[in-house]
Amino acid sequence: METIPAAVAHAAREFGREPALVDPGVRRYDFTQLHDEVRTVAGALIANGIQPGDRVALWAPNSAKWVLAALGVWSAGAVLVPINMRFTGPEADEILRRSGARGLIVTGPFLGTDRLASLTGTPPFVLTLPKWDSFLNLRSTDPLPAVRPDDLSDILYTSGTTGRSKGAMSAHRQSLGVARAWAEIGGLSVRDRYLVVNPFFHSFGLKAGLLACLVSGVTIVPQAVFDVPRSLDLIEHELISVLPGPPTLYIGLLDHPARTTRRLGSLRLAVTGAATVPPVLVDRIRNELGFATVLTAYGLTEAVVATMCRPGDDTRTVATTCGRAAAGFDVRIGEKDGEVLLRGPNLMLGYLDDPEATAEAIDADGWLHTGDVGELDSDGNLRITDRLKDMYICGGFNVYPAEVERALAALPAVAEVAVVGVPDERLGEVGRAFVVPRPGTDLDTAAVIGFCRERLAGYKVPRSVVVTGELPHNASGKVLKYLLREESR
Repeated sequence: METIPAAVAHAAREFGREPALVDPGVRRYDFTQLHDEVRTVAGALIANGIQPGDRVALWAPNSAKWVLAALGVWSAGAVLVPINMRFTGPEADEILRRSGARGLIVTGPFLGTDRLASLTGTPPFVLTLPKWDSFLNLRSTDPLPAVRPDDLSDILYTSGTTGRSKGAMSAHRQSLGVARAWAEIGGLSVRDRYLVVNPFFHSFGLKAGLLACLVSGVTIVPQAVFDVPRSLDLIEHELISVLPGPPTLYIGLLDHPARTTRRLGSLRLAVTGAATVPPVLVDRIRNELGFATVLTAYGLTEAVVATMCRPGDDTRTVATTCGRAAAGFDVRIGEKDGEVLLRGPNLMLGYLDDPEATAEAIDADGWLHTGDVGELDSDGNLRITDRLKDMYICGGFNVYPAEVERALAALPAVAEVAVVGVPDERLGEVGRAFVVPRPGTDLDTAAVIGFCRERLAGYKVPRSVVVTGELPHNASGKVLKYLLREESR
């Protein structure tokens, strides 16, 4: 079971009539039906000219059809290239061109935008999801092509938090390897129902979501966009037990006025990360939402799941660290600059058509240089202290914004915060805090600065505070600080 098509076949044999995929209000698939439908999709792709090794882009929100399309692409022996749903037409055009995509599967008009119409060029084969049923009518009946563990399975473009995105390549064995590791640590089983809010086009939603469910017999319940009332409906009516997401997801659920009227007793596993997670939030997720297990994890497109807390870890460990090495990774801290380095069998194969960037990211000894600064405690738990590129120098002193953000996260009225360095004539750079208040609260900017002065050295205290309704995020929930820096300029 070292290829994704083999995993689909194994799931059909192992889990059979257990529920596999829910298209709320439309259709439900058990694992046998999922297997049969995926083979139908693969046959239709082949009939439309898709050959083994071809790249097929998928530009659509989370849905049952996304799952079927992705598994069908893999079963046809092709390579999946997910495209970020937030991308504009020109950005998607670039991904299609750089990936050499021979096919494109795209949503119809969604959230007021016609994605297909926004493109200036398209691959030879294009399928819009509204034409799904007619697409399946024409399909090849020839045997599906053989797929090998080391064949390329996907090209995932990095989130581009600091600049131009790069296409990280993974083999089938690697994509399944991280999925199994995540599922094992989370204790996923056929009894679970997983609400996948994390986008499938992102490594977490795809591999710690879709594929983790496939290998462990979990029911996939996709949600196209995070909407608190809709999420509460799905949790209650679909008996959701697994719900990962960034801290903002849980804050949204906790602070919604209808939350206390809903039956949420099925929830058991929360996994978060990608931002500062204050201990009080971990306790609220447990005590107010009822999750028995709350974990944090650390990964990136090039490694997906590198470290993860374990069930039973205390609140301090979950809130202040990203857990211990997972998925076969070794973790160490660079002696020169404290950079987090990763090495293991599930590390990406490299960046598509970019040997220079690959060599810059992965050194001669096979260590990935993540660009994150961190430290390991005596138990091997990783604590991310910042991004190398986010550090700024105030009056000759290095300031790591994550330290300031952790201090501000303890302020009860703060829902989310990001700190960046901005130019200053006297000190070179000073901190600016962008703060999102919790609903129904008021934030006095002077009080925010005063709160920091009581807890941080003077050079770390932000000189200005911007109160805002929201922060810009990428698909994994990480704040796009370069946009905040540009706004400050």
